Amino acid sequence: MFELRAPAKINWSLYVLNKRDDGYHDILSLMHCIGLYDTLTFEHSDTIELITDMDIPPHQNLVYKAAQSLQSHAGIKNGARIVLKKEIPSGAGLGGGSSDAAYTLIGLNKLWGLGLKIDELKTIGSMLGSDVPFFFGNISANISNSPIAIAEGRGEILTPLKIDRSYTLLLIKPSISIPTAWAYEKLGSRVRGQGSKAELTKTGDKIDNINLIYNALKTGDTSFLKARIHNDFEDAVIEEYPVIGSLKGKLLNAGASMAIMSGSGSTVFGLFEDRDKAVSASKQFSSHWNRVVETLI
Repeated sequence: MFELRAPAKINWSLYVLNKRDDGYHDILSLMHCIGLYDTLTFEHSDTIELITDMDIPPHQNLVYKAAQSLQSHAGIKNGARIVLKKEIPSGAGLGGGSSDAAYTLIGLNKLWGLGLKIDELKTIGSMLGSDVPFFFGNISANISNSPIAIAEGRGEILTPLKIDRSYTLLLIKPSISIPTAWAYEKLGSRVRGQGSKAELTKTGDKIDNINLIYNALKTGDTSFLKARIHNDFEDAVIEEYPVIGSLKGKLLNAGASMAIMSGSGSTVFGLFEDRDKAVSASKQFSSHWNRVVETLI
């Protein structure tokens, strides 16, 4: 028996580009793992068994689906008992389910002695969810070596980056949970209503902006991040859930140098100078789920 910790992620910026022929959208995002983890415990069993307190049937959980996918890919009938302890909230834009799926593939590859390469596991993961490949890190190195990457395509085209600075974030999640499919539909409806679909296809300036954000994080010169960060989902989601906009404003008033929604929501995070200031600010958000975390290096 052994355990793995599956980290959450945030998006420093997220752009939704054109809709693809397969029904998905191309995206452009700077993603970064953070020190908030789900824990997965693995041991041998006759069948695939998932133990969790999540309020969905086990067979609908991405952990269970990942186990079945690996079983099918490898052509084996091995079972496993997987205990999933959740700390990353669901429907939060923090990638918890995707991370759980990735680390399930990693864990079962070890438990079952399959010896599959990371890039093979990544391919299996990409069929489970768009964010899953990110959590494998750099496929040419150890999985823990690339906590930050530029994601393109559906999210499966990754440019791993290096960073040696950690940043303190305060995460705030209101009681609402936002399904990613709903967020895409809401964004699409809003864009159609504004007649600005062409704006979704312009990528050059967005790539430049992503690179500027990364360089700021790499060098520690984060003074202009507030003016650079962007999430295409944000306005569409705030239109339906004004509390997210309210939380952004409160984070800035509480001392955050910038605040933005992560992924398709509903978590908002603020960047703080140090942990003490973030912890102090968190007391203003006691009515919401909140955590002070650091980005990984």
